[in-house]
Amino acid sequence: MPFEENMEDMYEENLPTEYPLLPTRDLVIFPYMVFPIFVGRDFSIKAVEDAIENNNKYIFLALQKDKDIEVPKEKDIYQIGTIANIIRVMRLEDGRVKVLVQGVERARIKKFKKENGLFKVEVEILEEPIYEEENIEVEALIHSIRDLLDKGISLGKQVVPDLVEIIKSVNEPAKLSDLVASILDIKSEEAQKILETIDPVERLRLVHDLLLKEVSILEIQHKIRVSAREAMEKDHREYFLRQQMKVIQEELGEKDERKEEIENYKKKIEEAQMPEEVKEEALKQLKRLEKMHPDSAEAGVIRTYLDWLVELPWNKRTKDRLDLKLAQKILDEDHYDLEKIKERIIEYLAVLKLKKDKSMKGPILCFVGPPGVGKTSLGKSIAKALGRKFVRQSLGGVRDEAEIRGHRRTYVGALPGKIIQALKQAGSKNPVIMLDEVDKIGMDFRGDPSAALLEVLDPEQNKEFVDHYIGLPFDLSEVLFICTANRTDTIPRPLLDRMEVIRLSGYSEEEKLHIAEKYLIPRQIKENGLKQKDIQFTKEAITFLIRGYTKEAGVRNLERQIGAVIRKIAKEIALTGKKKKYKITKALIKKFLGAPIYHPEAHKKDEIGVVIGLAWTEVGGEILKIEATKMPGKGNLILTGSLGDVMKESAMAGFSYLKSKADYYGINPEDFSKYDFHVHVPAGAIPKDGPSAGVSITTALASVLLNLPVKSDMAMTGEITLTGKVLPVGGLKEKILAAKRAGIKKVFLPKDNKEEVMEDLLAYVRKAVKLKFVEHIDEILKEAIIGIEEKIKKQEEEIELAKS
Repeated sequence: MPFEENMEDMYEENLPTEYPLLPTRDLVIFPYMVFPIFVGRDFSIKAVEDAIENNNKYIFLALQKDKDIEVPKEKDIYQIGTIANIIRVMRLEDGRVKVLVQGVERARIKKFKKENGLFKVEVEILEEPIYEEENIEVEALIHSIRDLLDKGISLGKQVVPDLVEIIKSVNEPAKLSDLVASILDIKSEEAQKILETIDPVERLRLVHDLLLKEVSILEIQHKIRVSAREAMEKDHREYFLRQQMKVIQEELGEKDERKEEIENYKKKIEEAQMPEEVKEEALKQLKRLEKMHPDSAEAGVIRTYLDWLVELPWNKRTKDRLDLKLAQKILDEDHYDLEKIKERIIEYLAVLKLKKDKSMKGPILCFVGPPGVGKTSLGKSIAKALGRKFVRQSLGGVRDEAEIRGHRRTYVGALPGKIIQALKQAGSKNPVIMLDEVDKIGMDFRGDPSAALLEVLDPEQNKEFVDHYIGLPFDLSEVLFICTANRTDTIPRPLLDRMEVIRLSGYSEEEKLHIAEKYLIPRQIKENGLKQKDIQFTKEAITFLIRGYTKEAGVRNLERQIGAVIRKIAKEIALTGKKKKYKITKALIKKFLGAPIYHPEAHKKDEIGVVIGLAWTEVGGEILKIEATKMPGKGNLILTGSLGDVMKESAMAGFSYLKSKADYYGINPEDFSKYDFHVHVPAGAIPKDGPSAGVSITTALASVLLNLPVKSDMAMTGEITLTGKVLPVGGLKEKILAAKRAGIKKVFLPKDNKEEVMEDLLAYVRKAVKLKFVEHIDEILKEAIIGIEEKIKKQEEEIELAKS
């Protein structure tokens, strides 16, 4: 910072009263001070140019109150500033101007105006009092300032040597205070305060105090450096900085928040009751955190990791409620029927109660069934019966293995997987964790999530499950895992092998009626703000609702329709303000919901080539109307209706069987070469596959070949072989319930499925639908096709006659 030496002879000429204004940011120029200013704003550059051209190189410098204001107004600028002389101007390549100025006099703005794109001010020079007689205080301040300056320089303060000599030679309070103020390391607001102090002695006191403060800080910094250097390792910069911070905090008497954070983590680690291996890792990471800068990115990662470690329930568990009668009561209250599942839960509780060490491994249950039959809500009831915490995690659409096992901590934003998250959410080591939609897990380049579940759902392996984020084993053996799925064929076999599959079938009409009365209607009345006594559904109305407005295996849509009816009543009560008892009848449902959506699906008359088959879908059983016809052609078999490969092969097997039995049934062998046969399954946009339509397609083709109608009140399912044997298929309970809903009187089933069906099917369903178990397709054809027996008898007579 250069200064002129012949300051006594400076600027004897008269100064003007009006100046171009150059507002400065974070910079105060004092009289006698020479300093470069970088000017970039248009109005500031114009002020410099105007000063050179029209004002004999004089300009007025004043500090902005807020440095961030781009175009200041009068209120944004301090009134007291410095008249300065422009010594040198240099234009820079970036468009800015570098101006070397020298302070001349203090002055106050009297008038502020803007013209020709720049600010101009009229000022009055501030005259300072003159002290002619000797003043002991002034002399003491001058000597003290010189001593402090020497001390500051010895402690490392940087001052231009020439300026030091000038300061030591000056005895005038006004000039000395301004020169010393120019070398102080202070904020612009403090510098402005010095500039606004007109009394030289008062200004000298203020400068002395600020210099004393700065020298004191330099002494503390020197002390910090000395103290830190004695304790730190050689060239260990990070340790040195930490020691500096420590000494600064001691000098300022501040609380060590860093130390407090470390102590809190230590306390949490002790209270978390971690296994020894986990505790060692936690303390190791805490030691790393202690050595790091608190604001570093790695420190944030370690904090998050430690938070997960201390919040996981390593040794926290809820006490199991082992009252079997109470558990049975809770299960019965929450769900109708589902006896096998309830029995399985009671068995688990019974074994847990009898075992002394209470160390039974949690079973992995998998509820498989159509939507709306109560799989998810059953998991909640199980947790309630056991007295455990319940957490649900949906796996539908999960494609990344890291969603199960967690992300490694090296990734930005890494987190543990769904299993560890569920345990943290539960806050106990032995919750009921429901993994919903396990059959809908995807797979792509990020890995196979179902493979990651193999360890989680294996009671022999999950005792030491390692999440990639945690990186330490966690015992999952006490967790009761419950999975849900709509089907098992999309679940990988190794994963399915680890689970105990419990199938939930669709509900019959009678079951739906009971569920609606006991569970759905009361719940919907409560949810829609009404009272139980206000609404009464007749059995006829509920049955009409089930038959005409729902077509599902579960009861989710039924509850939705019940809710729609109750909301209509709630609306009426809200509009009229009158409460009365509503009796919901069939007519009222029709009024509220409109015409029925669904109608009985069975045929009303017997037709040639039309057979009712039965199919299993994810949403329950369905009836399939299979149609066949013939037309002149060359013996081709045409199959339409979005049929899969297995279904097409079943059709071809049945067609071949009928060809082989043409003589027995009296079919003209020439028909197989004179006609084309077309088999179609309506709802052509919906893909269909599976072997269970084999007998239905064969019956439809036989009906067309014999030109005889099929009974419309019969349905059938089963796989067929080339020799006509009927093989077992799956999903029979759902298929039979679908037949019952459609009003079918008789169903043909494979004989090998008899034991399974008779065990699973409720008595009133068996009573409503006659079941015929067959081993061969001939048994079905003889009963289902009208007039076939007379045709066979006639054919046999013709054969006998031909022989004789």
